[in-house]
Amino acid sequence: MKLELKNIEKSFGEKRVLTDVCFTAEGGKAFGLLGRNGAGKTTSIRIIMNVFGADSGEVLLDGVPVDYEKVGIGYLPEERGLYPKKRVIDQLVYFAELKGMEHKAAIAAVDHWLARLGMTEYRNKRLDTLSKGNQQKIQLVTALAHDPKIVILDEPFSGLDPVNAMLLKDVVREQIAAGKIVLFSSHQMSYIEEFCDSIAIIHQGRVVLHGDLADIKHSYARDKLVVSSPATDRIRMDFGSAATALRDGSLLIRLESPEAKQAVMRRLVEEYEVDSVKVFEPSLNDIFVEYASEEGEEK
Repeated sequence: MKLELKNIEKSFGEKRVLTDVCFTAEGGKAFGLLGRNGAGKTTSIRIIMNVFGADSGEVLLDGVPVDYEKVGIGYLPEERGLYPKKRVIDQLVYFAELKGMEHKAAIAAVDHWLARLGMTEYRNKRLDTLSKGNQQKIQLVTALAHDPKIVILDEPFSGLDPVNAMLLKDVVREQIAAGKIVLFSSHQMSYIEEFCDSIAIIHQGRVVLHGDLADIKHSYARDKLVVSSPATDRIRMDFGSAATALRDGSLLIRLESPEAKQAVMRRLVEEYEVDSVKVFEPSLNDIFVEYASEEGEEK
């Protein structure tokens, strides 16, 4: 499957929110939609979900307009939207039925997901008796119970402890392995970097960067090395101002040119005790700051 946004424009009154937004997300892969608050991420997601339409442009699935009667979409919102005074099972089945499931099938699917997330004991509890992390898992069930083809996760790891975050990671990997389109929107760059094959960065309503994350990283000049070694003091002395200590105790060595990479690597391995040496690549956080800062407008 391939989900495409093509030339999406959206305004609310006199305010232009999205301008010529284009990006593609593929099944069996995770896609990261990034941007600062107010950049246009939520508006893009709502257009994908057909909450409201674009002023112009298209949302396509495998090259044709999305048939929302046939294509299931699962959505985990950043702002939770369940009923605190209602029993967990009642509202989960209700939401599954809203998405087209028959009653018995909805109960079976909900019970499957409650068991998968370790939540069966809360089946008949009121939602407001659960911890925030467990409420988050109940919200996740509403996104997945109807087996959607497209899964949209907005800040999915917010409020989860490490154990529940690991459980959610496993669930996300299962959805990706099942060939679904999984779209992340998050400010937690470490999770995007862990899961996403491709990204789009929206800044002031425009896509300023879009593509395969590994390719984006490799597009940066490969003129720095990261070295881990017990001989860091001696390396710093020998390389002088070209070597800079990093927070994790490794060294960043700036090369005169990318072509010097192999020679400097060979020198390091031959002259010093080296645990590892690799080409420096910017983190997703570095890339995001570059493109989503005010200075990034001109890129």
